[in-house]
Parts: sequence; structure tokens; C-alpha cells
Amino acid sequence: MSAETGARGRERVARAALSRLMEPSDWVGLALVAAAGPQDALRIATGVLAAGRRLQEDLAGLLGRRPENEPGRMLAEALERWAPRVKDLAPERDLATIARFGGTLVVPGDGLWPAALADLQLGAPLCLWVRGRAGDGIPLQEQAVALVGSRDSTGFGNAVTADLATGLVQRGCHVVSGGAYGIDAQAHRSALAAAGEGQGPATLAVMACGLDRYYPAGNEELLRAVAARGLLIAEVPLGSAPTRWRFLQRNRRIAALAGATVVVEARWRSGALNTAHHAAELGRPVGAVPGSVYSANSAGTHRLLRDGSAVCVTGAAGAAELAGPVDAARQDGAGRQEPPADHDGLGVEELLLLDALPVRQGVPVEKLAVVAGLPVQRVLAGLGRLELGALAVQDATGWRRGPRR
Repeated sequence: MSAETGARGRERVARAALSRLMEPSDWVGLALVAAAGPQDALRIATGVLAAGRRLQEDLAGLLGRRPENEPGRMLAEALERWAPRVKDLAPERDLATIARFGGTLVVPGDGLWPAALADLQLGAPLCLWVRGRAGDGIPLQEQAVALVGSRDSTGFGNAVTADLATGLVQRGCHVVSGGAYGIDAQAHRSALAAAGEGQGPATLAVMACGLDRYYPAGNEELLRAVAARGLLIAEVPLGSAPTRWRFLQRNRRIAALAGATVVVEARWRSGALNTAHHAAELGRPVGAVPGSVYSANSAGTHRLLRDGSAVCVTGAAGAAELAGPVDAARQDGAGRQEPPADHDGLGVEELLLLDALPVRQGVPVEKLAVVAGLPVQRVLAGLGRLELGALAVQDATGWRRGPRR
């Protein structure tokens, strides 16, 4: 084993241990890792190594605190908070277990590590536990759209989500959601149904618990399908239970991994709005689907639209545009660019002439003038423009439609 491989291996073990020791977005813990590095941070967090005055001042600076105001107090409180978990640390076992599940641990510096997470700055995850088609890579930010919404979704919300997810996958995008009931489940289900063989992970489920359990239990079959054909991603190690805090922190990862977040349905106070707010804070575009003014499940989306926090999204094309430029070759969702219609770019007189032109047998200019209701001079000028566009041709019998139709 080379020194580089050994160093990377030790960092991987340290980050695996830290992810069990610290809750997601434990700011003191994240600052400690940023200041001391993951291996020394683990030694300090487990009491093996003492933190010096300089490190404590660095922590205070990273956290926006003044160093002269008890720089060691925050760390002392954190050490007390972490102490009960130290005895349960077994990172090598955790790494072996995720491997048995067909998964892996992804850490900063790995080729699979999503560059988009850098936008979270100090709040970026220590590591990502991943199951599924990790060999295909975690999709780039501009190729992923988050679809989120109410757990108690309506028939309208489910139908819109199905259309959005299907259209996004057909356009080469990946659908990100949280694996929950309602809109999340519909987004994953429709993305899987629309994905073809060899397309890569069509959908990513960002989980709030360890990847050895499928939560919620009612979505077990769906989440197993995502693990087989997409990706399951968690910030916490195997064996971790879902908690309210972990759900809230999960939302920031959904927002960070996607180039845009679209809220399909949300009540006035909804977890989906939390995801939208994270996306806005990261500078990511936010979309919202308008619904019935009588539906409580659309009160949150209407609130986003009213406040100017989101743009109106009514279809997959609009959702894909929010995330980033879409390859023109995928605009029609089937790998082919949709051909322009004959009438694209034509003025009123050209349209009148185009409708008047016969398909097979040519006619003289005078007859076209009668059918189109235009003066002969205008007909001649219009025919010239249509001829340049291959929409009109002249032969011995007169003028007729061109080959472009």
C-alpha cells in the first residue's frame, strides 16, 4: 500500500468515525475538522489529544466568535456532547458493513465527491454514505433537479410530479428527492419508470437515516428499487435512526446536490419550504407549481410565488431550464432535436401565402392573390421570401409548396 493510499485510507476511517460521533451540521465539529484535519479532529473529539490555544482561536474565528470570549468553552461543551458516543465508534466495522450492502463511503477528494457541496462551505457534510449505482457517479449539479412537496399529496400533485419527473429524465436530467411519502415517492417512482437501460442513476434519494434501513417503511419496495437502479445517499452511518434534526439537515443536501429545486405542493408550513429556502440561500433557482386557490396543499407554493422566492413552473422544460442549459439534442426528450414547424418565424402575409399554396399542382400568381387576399405585388414579394426558406417552389405549372413541410 502506498503512502498516499494509506493516508487516504486513514482519512476515510476518521471521517467515518466522525460521522457517527457528530450530528449533521454540528458547527463546532465541522470547524474542528476544517481547522485540524479529520484525523487530528477525531483524536481531539475522542479525548486522545488536547486542543491548544491556537486551535481554539482558529475555531472561534471559523465560527464567527471573538477569540477573547472564552475560546475553549464551545469546544469543551462539544466534547461533553460527543463523549457518550465515543465507546460506540467502530469505523472499520461501518465501512465493512456498507461494503456488504454494495455501497461505499465517499469523502472530499474522491472522484465521486459532488463539487456542488462546496457551496455549503463550512456546512458541507463530513462524508457521504452511498448505496446504488455509485460507479456511474453522482450527477453534476446542472444535471439534477430536486422535486419536493407534501407528504399528503393530492391527485393533482401526484400527476404533476409524474409529468415533471418523466419529462426531466427524458431530457437527460436526474431527479433528486427525499424518499418520503407523497411528492417524494411519486418523483422517484416516475423517474425510475422513465429511465432507460444504461442511462445512469435516474433518481437520487437523500435519506435522513442510515442506509441499512428503508424509511419510511411503507416506501421500502420503492427505496429498494432506487438502491438497485439509482442512488441512496446519507450523511449519517448505518444504524442511525431518522430524527427531526436529521430530516431538516437532509434538506440542505437535497438543495445543494440539485441545480434547481421545484416545490410541487406544500402547505403553508412545510418541510418542502425548508428545502426551497436552503436552495435560495445557496443561490440555486427555486420553482413552484401553482395549484388551486382552494387547496391547502398549494398554500405554500403560492406563498413562494407571491414572495418572489420562486418562479412559476408548469412543465419539465421549465424545470430543466432552471437547473442549467439543456443539450439541444435532448430537447424533445427522445435524443433528437425537434424539427422546426413550417410557420416558425413567418409574418402574417407569408402565413397567408403558405396556406394558399397547393401541395402538388402549381398555380399562377394571380390565383394565389385571390386565395390569400393579397395584392399581386405583395404575393410576389412573399413568394420570394418563402422560396428562400424552401417553403415555395416554381415550376412550369406555377407556384406550389416546397419540400420543407
